[in-house]
Amino acid sequence: MNFNHYETIYILKPNITETENLTLVNQYKSLIKKYGGKNILIQHKGRRHLNYNIQSYYDGIYVQINYTASSNLVKILEKTMRLSGEIIRYITIKNCSTGHIKV
Repeated sequence: MNFNHYETIYILKPNITETENLTLVNQYKSLIKKYGGKNILIQHKGRRHLNYNIQSYYDGIYVQINYTASSNLVKILEKTMRLSGEIIRYITIKNCSTGHIKV
């Protein structure tokens, strides 16, 4: 199985509590481990003002997850995020070994 380096950034609704945020982070970390993901690094970027409103929100809580996994895991992770009511936006970027980023 071919593993690649990925970076997923998601934006939470601004009214999410710290406990709910940590619960989601642990849920996604467990999901990544369950499907064979490795080298998981999670960075809380904090609350930031959005350049334009998304679903009537002007602020959001940013979380970044870097990991090594198969493309199948990315599909599963993104589907879980799409179904979550707390996430207003997400994106996954594939990091190539040459240092260039593919979207």
